[in-house]
Amino acid sequence: MTLSQKQQARLSLLPLLLFVALFLGTGLYLQSQGVDYAFYQLPGPVAIIPALVLAIWLYRAPLTESIEVLVKGAGNSNIITMCIIYLLAGAFATVAQATGGVDAVVNAGLSIVPAQFLLPGLFVISAIVATAMGTSMGTIGALAPIAVGLSTQAQLEPALVAGVLLSGAIFGDNLSIISDTTIASTRTQGAEMKDKFRENLKIALPAALVTLALFAFLAQSQTDVAVKDFSWTGVLPYAAILILAVAGMNVFAVLLLGIVLAALQGAVFADYQLANLGKDIYKGFGSMQEIFLLSMLVGALGEFVKQQGGLQYLSSHVTALALKLKLAGNKAQQLAIAALAFVSNLCIANNTVAIVVTGDVSKDIAQHHQITPKRSASLLDVFACIAQGLVPYGAQALLLGASFGLSPWDVVTNSYYCLILAVFAVARILLEKSSGAIFNVEAQQP
Repeated sequence: MTLSQKQQARLSLLPLLLFVALFLGTGLYLQSQGVDYAFYQLPGPVAIIPALVLAIWLYRAPLTESIEVLVKGAGNSNIITMCIIYLLAGAFATVAQATGGVDAVVNAGLSIVPAQFLLPGLFVISAIVATAMGTSMGTIGALAPIAVGLSTQAQLEPALVAGVLLSGAIFGDNLSIISDTTIASTRTQGAEMKDKFRENLKIALPAALVTLALFAFLAQSQTDVAVKDFSWTGVLPYAAILILAVAGMNVFAVLLLGIVLAALQGAVFADYQLANLGKDIYKGFGSMQEIFLLSMLVGALGEFVKQQGGLQYLSSHVTALALKLKLAGNKAQQLAIAALAFVSNLCIANNTVAIVVTGDVSKDIAQHHQITPKRSASLLDVFACIAQGLVPYGAQALLLGASFGLSPWDVVTNSYYCLILAVFAVARILLEKSSGAIFNVEAQQP
């Protein structure tokens, strides 16, 4: 790369930095002014527009050519596939909510949790709901009102209960096959969802078990908790999509089948009117509008950066920095991918966007250092989710803080699972003896 090419590559990163500065800077300013949900007052799809304008100007080409680059990036097959999956995932979550599926899962969990293990029980319920729904925000929105009442009824520390909910929601969001983070990480890395799920489980399950033991030690309650009436049939659509996805069924088929099963379950076993199905599906589409638009626009911005050598420049420098650690095999490169996802999410406070932004760079690092797609996808998802559970300006912490009447900082400082997950994730990279040899063999398989 010549000197002028290096300069162009460095300049191509400016639009991405502008986007982060606008999004983060606006949030920090509004938070200092006491504005509720400060980091979400300037929607991401709006914050990225000035960055796209700057990218077009830096590209130094006729406007029609620049527009072609923009459209090419936004219309990338991975981006469009991701967006369609977002729509179907949103439709399933909305239909399942309307047919009583969320309430069924919550109360089914409460019905089998001993009163003295309420905190570990809430972690498990939150984890199951988040895994089934594919959204940490949806899980927190569904469980927070119940958890506030439970913390009062069982005389538990509100901040600790909020931390338990956040921990379980992050666990499920990280593992769920319909989560937007899973969709983004697998599509950007070219990995299969079932393979990425199994890879994540090796890290997440031990961390979850340690977290369960910690929550059991921190608080015990002998107070009985009232469980509302529910039907086990409401759990079936969630169980079905999880089993089918892990079994390897195409994600489009899984989500479409999930929508049908949720609607039929509601019509047969509840009082759901099938006449409302079309409206609920469309409502679910609408719930994914922001991440849909932002994914396309980030894809467009990424195309400008890629064509001007910015991603190659960033990849080489991150890799060079990681190599200074002088670790065996490709461990340094795995840490580089993890660092990219973690730091990006600290800046953006949106784990899906962080994965999309760093996806191409991470894939380039993985391909050049024999890291399998399932591992790079897992690293992206795990470390983006860890950061999301630790930032007090993230949507999850803000929502829990508002629900419990707490500072978001009190919420994230009780999110013990994210800290434990970080320890397990880094330890697995550093302590896995034959990671380089394993990945070299896997990379050569057809």
